[in-house]
Amino acid sequence: MGTRNLKMKKFIFALFILTLFIGANVCLAANLGDAFKVNGDKDPLKAAAGAGAGFDLNVTFDSLAGAVLTSALSLMGVVFLILAIYAGYNWMTARGNEEMVTKAKSTLINSIIGLVIVLSAYAITYFVLSQISNQALKGS
Repeated sequence: MGTRNLKMKKFIFALFILTLFIGANVCLAANLGDAFKVNGDKDPLKAAAGAGAGFDLNVTFDSLAGAVLTSALSLMGVVFLILAIYAGYNWMTARGNEEMVTKAKSTLINSIIGLVIVLSAYAITYFVLSQISNQALKGS
């Protein structure tokens, strides 16, 4: 009978704590009318994203495209750097094996060609987007 009484006391205590937390939340919920109002803005998404998380809400296509292209081209540059290091490592560890040296040279040449292609793509993209934005500014 003693363990049953102890379990009942624990249950009643847990129920009391749970009721206390729920009751406090219900009481606090009465003043949530302007919870998302930030600088006069009543849109909760803008309030949460702009003020709460610090996101820029005035993103244009140009800035978004520039960020995506810069990230992609940076990633490609890192890939080609890793390939160049890998080719150099293979060349150093070839120990006179002509087949491994040829493979390392081929990898190095291909990584340099890839880097030139990526830089050319960046230059072409930058030129085209700058021309498009210049024409759009002249038209408005």
